[in-house]
Amino acid sequence: MIIIEDFGSRVASVWQGLRPSTRNLVERALSTPPAQAAAATASRRENVYDARSEWELSRLLAALDERAAEEASVALSAEQSRELRRMSETCAAVLNREARSSEVFAQLLERAMRAHDYARVDEIADVMTARLAPSELCETARHPDAAVRAVAQEALLQLPTGMLVALLGDPVDAETARAALESQADEYESEEARIVVNALMQVDEAEEDF
Repeated sequence: MIIIEDFGSRVASVWQGLRPSTRNLVERALSTPPAQAAAATASRRENVYDARSEWELSRLLAALDERAAEEASVALSAEQSRELRRMSETCAAVLNREARSSEVFAQLLERAMRAHDYARVDEIADVMTARLAPSELCETARHPDAAVRAVAQEALLQLPTGMLVALLGDPVDAETARAALESQADEYESEEARIVVNALMQVDEAEEDF
């Protein structure tokens, strides 16, 4: 049985700050077999997306991971360690099924990389590509962590060229989108991307001449 206070004051504080709906979501996931939990969360996602719940779960996961990192200096019993890992992995699994923000996908990628769990990195990357809006992918592709950037940049290459072209008018995302178009043209040998890149180069040359 999980006793939140066993995991330290920060975890307990974050847990107490959760809304009842978010706390119930975690409790249900902890008590439900993974396959059933996935089906239930998928059904819930089809009906409603709760951005605040995602943010709260992200804070809880960060607190749990921080506590796990401190375990060497602040020891837990074997049972407490097992329950801490189970709770953190449950939060991560729920977020993986729910998340729609760049920040949370970056968090999930970082923790999977710390664990050298590259199968999970691939799984998160697939979900991220399917669920994040192109602008959110661009934001992730500018993340401070080089490994997270690399995963997001690869995800951008999977987007249709037309989606990347639509981002060229955005002052924030234009540079990131252009880099992705150049990679599509060079690495994927996309003729559509090559035409766009050539047109952009011609514009650049015209501006320099002017």
